Amino acid sequence: MASFDYDLFVIGAGSGGVRAARISAGYGARVAIAEESRIGGTCVIRGCVPKKLLVYASRFAGEFDDAGGFGWTVGDRSFDWTALREAKEREITRLEGIYAGNLQRSGAELIRDRAVITGPNEIRLVAGGRKVTAGRILIATGNRPVLPETPGMEHAVTSTDMFDLPTLPEKAVVVGGGYIALEFASILNGLGVTATVLYRGEQVLRGFDREVRDKLADALRARGIDVRTGVQVQRIDRTAAGLAVQLVDGADLDTDLVLAATGRRPNTTGLGLEDLGVALDQDGAIVVNALSETSVPSIYAVGDVTNRAQLTPVAIREGHAFADTVFGGKESFADHSTIPTAIFTTPEVGTVGLSEEAACAAYKAVDIYKAEFRPMRNILAGRDERTFMKVVVDAITDRVLGVHVMGPEAGEMIQTIGIAMTMGATKRDFDRTMAVHPTAAEELVTLRTPSARHR
Repeated sequence: MASFDYDLFVIGAGSGGVRAARISAGYGARVAIAEESRIGGTCVIRGCVPKKLLVYASRFAGEFDDAGGFGWTVGDRSFDWTALREAKEREITRLEGIYAGNLQRSGAELIRDRAVITGPNEIRLVAGGRKVTAGRILIATGNRPVLPETPGMEHAVTSTDMFDLPTLPEKAVVVGGGYIALEFASILNGLGVTATVLYRGEQVLRGFDREVRDKLADALRARGIDVRTGVQVQRIDRTAAGLAVQLVDGADLDTDLVLAATGRRPNTTGLGLEDLGVALDQDGAIVVNALSETSVPSIYAVGDVTNRAQLTPVAIREGHAFADTVFGGKESFADHSTIPTAIFTTPEVGTVGLSEEAACAAYKAVDIYKAEFRPMRNILAGRDERTFMKVVVDAITDRVLGVHVMGPEAGEMIQTIGIAMTMGATKRDFDRTMAVHPTAAEELVTLRTPSARHR
């Protein structure tokens, strides 16, 4: 039997890589994990965690506005971007230390270096100038934002840059219509920035439930965001006053900042994968099977670098399943069929399972249950914004196929609903569940009459 320096060598200390390293080490494997940047990866350092902190900050303006309806008088308001940026940095630094400490306690060796694969069982550490061997190699290098090939797009920033802007702009243009684009547009709007969203598609949030897409776009517009669909940027020019954005239809926009949030690309360049024959798809993502195995038997991949589902919890689950299977002696799969997810716009969206359109395409009989109402707090606050809920049901088996929520705490609701749906909940199960009153979530268990029946 071949002798290696390590049983497992992980490249990339993000959420998926760290979980795989820790669990594998817990099974007694000799593990090393290499990271050329900060520990924690996209989610902790330049993604969901700092983004959620900015989301919280952006919602205070609305809270101050609403407070008057409840008898509160809010005095002079001011916002300090630098203070928020520094507080964010302290928090992600704290979390980075926790990630590194957890790796150390698990027994995994952390190597702060860039790693390149030079053989099926060999890795070269670039800065250290040495080679090590491992029985198995796991790639967990994630992905990165990319700028579209539009003239002048080099003047734009990406989502990574947004967390460390030296100053907050007065006006911003967000190019893109996905969840990252809309979340940052919402953040900017809440922090007092005049925000415009430019999306070339006919409606934002492609792939989500159509009714949710329409209602969210309307809600964002009602909050003051200029959401424009069916438009395309022709070029961006730097001017004495800032940036000039020219659209294909001839319209011009003057702005201080352009955020390009039009897509992300797997981090597979320069890892040595092509030389080894590791199969990549047309987007550069690593092709894997259900057990995260690549086309080279000793090499595996998890997380965004595989482009299966670009979500942190998915990467974590894939990393854990890999460790269970390879070192724990129990074959384990990450189930991608039912993935709850949230869009942290304001208002918030939570969704799990099939959209109405997808369900109708896949099932012979589908019932739709809907509710739309003003949340209690919005009534006294004088805010017209409404909560929207939809439950998609297979009319033949009664199984719940999808749930979609737009409104306060939608992400929190959808997490618990995801548990029920993973267990195979039926509409009858929802109906026999006691409501918690008064809550918005109780609407999900009190829906009695279908709003639509598709046959």
